[in-house]
Amino acid sequence: MEIVGIDVGFGFTKAYNGKNSVILKSLIGDATDIQFRSSLGEESSTSNLHITMNDKSYFLGNYAELQSNIPEFTLDQEKLIENFVKILAIAAAGLCSESSGPINVVTGLPVGYLRRDSRSLKEKIRGVHEIIYHNINGKDETRRIHIDKIHVIPQPIGSIFNLIFDEYGKMKDKTLASQKLGVVDIGFKTTDFSIFDHLQYIERGSSTMDTGISKCFSVFANKLRQESNINIELYRIFKFIESGMIKIRGKEYNISNLKNRVYTHAASAIATDLNRLWENDWDIDSIILSGGGSVELAEYLSPNIEGNVIPIQKNIDARFNNVQGYCKFGKYKWGSPGKKAKQETTPQKSAGAKNSNGMETSDNPAMDANPLDNAPRQGKSSKGLSWLRRQN
Repeated sequence: MEIVGIDVGFGFTKAYNGKNSVILKSLIGDATDIQFRSSLGEESSTSNLHITMNDKSYFLGNYAELQSNIPEFTLDQEKLIENFVKILAIAAAGLCSESSGPINVVTGLPVGYLRRDSRSLKEKIRGVHEIIYHNINGKDETRRIHIDKIHVIPQPIGSIFNLIFDEYGKMKDKTLASQKLGVVDIGFKTTDFSIFDHLQYIERGSSTMDTGISKCFSVFANKLRQESNINIELYRIFKFIESGMIKIRGKEYNISNLKNRVYTHAASAIATDLNRLWENDWDIDSIILSGGGSVELAEYLSPNIEGNVIPIQKNIDARFNNVQGYCKFGKYKWGSPGKKAKQETTPQKSAGAKNSNGMETSDNPAMDANPLDNAPRQGKSSKGLSWLRRQN
């Protein structure tokens, strides 16, 4: 049994199994015949992603952007679930997974859509799916992807799990787990505000706003259309953001100054929503910035937030914060395959011994203990951490 975290976002689809990671733009396009292929250029598992599912062929991600006549993306939640999730999630799982057996998946939804869309999301990706990967060398690979169990959690808590759990699903930061934390998860379309008090989800302080980075991109696109008379798709703006320069019909346009103004305004709007929503939660210990949009907006947003903001590490890709946390939580919930393999090589294992979760133990208590068994159990801590214990 393999555990994979999957996150199908409006901007990017991510998957992670503790070893392999996959990221591709959430673009689906029609597959066309390519008459000439060059061996030069980008080479990765997602650079020429051509698949067939349910007798239909698709180009995905960058390949759809480059080669499809009609690449499709969406900023509509219902359309994302109905038309995009299955294709993107199964394709990403197949690229990430190394297993021929069942896969357990942890995924997330924005808090505003969690109750409404959890069942539909599970129905879309659960079961056995046959997918063909058409490689550019002409050798097709057919995979049967068996999604067995699916657990859907509030999207932002993935970033907390990524900080408090290690790669085996064992708690490594009990101090952080016992705090009251706010998470600001800035995605492509939405920004999620969530509060977790000793890992207990607080509904009052959690909300989903349509203030993602795509709103900034829309301003860029509108300005460039006014100056060049060219409509630029939002998903094509990613590549120009870092340099601040975009070339249209041979003419260069500098959007650096516009970017600073737009990002400043977006950060101010997000901070205003946050400070209003969390007005009565003045006892938040720390605030975590997460999501791909946080990379762009962090320097503009942090000064406007009232509270202790945990800085974004420069050496990581913040787009993976949630999906890595999903995978780590899955290993906590279902057990880490790597950990089990290590236990099976322990010759002194006492048969039949079980821990408080009913799982067999070895002679290494550190490997078998419930990561919350030593956590504080008094008052608010006991009540809050009980949510995580119930996930087992």
